[in-house]
Amino acid sequence: MYNADQWKDYELLDTGDGEKLERWGSYILRRPDPQVIWPNTGQTSRWTTADGHYHRSSTGGGEWEFRTKMPERWTVSYGELKFHIRPTSFKHTGLFPEQAVNWSWMMDKIRGAGRPIRVLNLFAYTGGATLAAAAAGAEVCHVDAAKGMVQWAKENAQLSGLESNPIRYIIDDVFKFVQREQRRGKQYDAIIMDPPSYGRGPNGEMWKLEENLYPFIESCLSVLSPDPLFMLVNSYTSGISPTVLHNMLHMTMGQKFSGSIHSGEIGIPITATGLTLPCGILGRWEAK
Repeated sequence: MYNADQWKDYELLDTGDGEKLERWGSYILRRPDPQVIWPNTGQTSRWTTADGHYHRSSTGGGEWEFRTKMPERWTVSYGELKFHIRPTSFKHTGLFPEQAVNWSWMMDKIRGAGRPIRVLNLFAYTGGATLAAAAAGAEVCHVDAAKGMVQWAKENAQLSGLESNPIRYIIDDVFKFVQREQRRGKQYDAIIMDPPSYGRGPNGEMWKLEENLYPFIESCLSVLSPDPLFMLVNSYTSGISPTVLHNMLHMTMGQKFSGSIHSGEIGIPITATGLTLPCGILGRWEAK
């Protein structure tokens, strides 16, 4: 288990009955989580006084109930990185705090490389990994199909004082973008991807993880430099295990480059119980 246990502005206070209670800066949010299939033991009193509570609808989706007057968005920090947090209509906040384990890891890899590093961040969302790589000194290409998420990422970069760093923002279908980069002869020293279970590109292109992930990883090999630093694959799809990611990386990166492969769950410690909430999986190939 890779635990995101270095946060100061975020804390997973408690979990139970299909929900999690979180502190985002000075605000407490209560949100559903499908992994929480154990009862609420009532160890944390803030359950009934949370500033915001997302209620699921029986017909799909849901809505927020706010007990206190809250700003439309606010800022949290992870070390030198800063992010805008905003409760969205789909229960999300614009940040996945468990990914901090990957941010710290890639910053160490980039800073320790001893050479310029070009990073390709695919399905890049609001830019957590983009900011981490840029802060560590890398040149970053940030690709996401959603215009709103790319704009959010730009705002996060500005918050973090990284607006002048070499970050290229692309709104595009990631599969087509990688193919074009291959034809252009572009190369990257590190690739990060956080693909959804299902998705659509800006022109309606369909993505299904179980069908598309392996050929997509294969296609990414064509835009790697001869001396790559790392490849990182994240997944939140329940049917994909850490061993599956390990095997995919072994059959792609491992066949072409010498290095090591690590995979496992990522999680966040629960303050009230001392347990860990699993939040997805990762697979990493890294150079020796």
